[in-house]
Amino acid sequence: MNSSKQLLEAEQALFPIFSGIDTQVKQNLKRVLEAFRRHRVGAHHFAGVSGYGHDDLGRQTMDLVFADVMGASSAAVRVQFVSGTHAIACALFGVLRPGDEMLAVVGSPYDTLEEVIGLRGHGQGSLIDFGIKYRELPLTKAGTVDYDALSQAVGNSTRLVFIQRSCGYSWRSSLSIADIEKIIYIVKQQNPHTVCFVDNCYGEFIEEKEPTHVGADLIAGSLIKNPGGTVVSAGGYVSGREDLVEAAACRLTAPGIGSAGGATFDQNRLLFQGLFLAPQIVGEAMKGNHLTAYVFDKLGYPVNPLPMSPRRDVIQAIKLGTPEKLIAFCRVVQQHSPIDSYVEPVPWEMPGYESKVVMAGGTFIEGSTLEFSADGPLREPYIVYSQGGTHRAHIAIALEALIDAIGPA
Repeated sequence: MNSSKQLLEAEQALFPIFSGIDTQVKQNLKRVLEAFRRHRVGAHHFAGVSGYGHDDLGRQTMDLVFADVMGASSAAVRVQFVSGTHAIACALFGVLRPGDEMLAVVGSPYDTLEEVIGLRGHGQGSLIDFGIKYRELPLTKAGTVDYDALSQAVGNSTRLVFIQRSCGYSWRSSLSIADIEKIIYIVKQQNPHTVCFVDNCYGEFIEEKEPTHVGADLIAGSLIKNPGGTVVSAGGYVSGREDLVEAAACRLTAPGIGSAGGATFDQNRLLFQGLFLAPQIVGEAMKGNHLTAYVFDKLGYPVNPLPMSPRRDVIQAIKLGTPEKLIAFCRVVQQHSPIDSYVEPVPWEMPGYESKVVMAGGTFIEGSTLEFSADGPLREPYIVYSQGGTHRAHIAIALEALIDAIGPA
């Protein structure tokens, strides 16, 4: 069977799932539209201010709209966050104090957070450098949260529980909103004062609720991922309980300034437009992930999630088994990207990552992972993480070439 026929078979098999995604997109878009209407967003909110950024009406309204969409009391949406990792770091340093304990409950965190915590690197001002204790609960052998261990893990000094929603560079299922709600319930039963913090990267608009709808005290993420809708140039967000959001904002700026400062550099229109576009584009990325999983499952490769399984983020993992296939996959994705299609991805030492990483990212916004991209660390078992996609057709075009280039397992 040629690649075109394989794609057609996949799309026909997945049609009921695609229809369900369209229904969910409509519900999420309705939530966004209602927030825009409730806060009377108008063209005058697109204007920005210079200098300190005081009294920026557009920024203030964006914070209100974003918090509303996330089911939270507060939000700080800022172009000054350089990445999701930066937003997460500001949240952690804002909440935690010397002597506090941070407990990671979904195994090891994503590579870029290891130096923030202090698991790698020395003397750069990590959490551990500042006397913050760190513990993590390993996953079960099945790769799931160890709920039995969690039910006895939270102590009086456990100031913050860290919940990573996405799988990151690990072969586990990403968390559903129901999973997150269960974790929060178990934590709060032991210590109601423990802050439940969710790394929400890659997960926004995947379901009809966000972690803050089900009890998370604080969440953080990147605007060049889902909520930026592929048009926001840079930035990130924190959202949740007002005092915790302000504490994170004080780490981004300075105590006493917090969320009151920060010029938006005439980006307000894109921030609003990206949030409006986000549900639709996340839906397209989900469809593309289902297609990718279906095709590579048929080729004999282990895939996570499985083709017919519900999506929990915009990432599709494929265990390719060799460095050659991992590099070849990324090169084909790059060749079928709108930007820099002529560039050949090569493994390199990327800041914040433990292993060499090969990345395909021919995106309009550099590093955008809601746009179609792929990457993976050069370590066994050589898993590629395919992510994003502005429209299903683009991913299908690349998949035809990937079928031919990678071949059966």
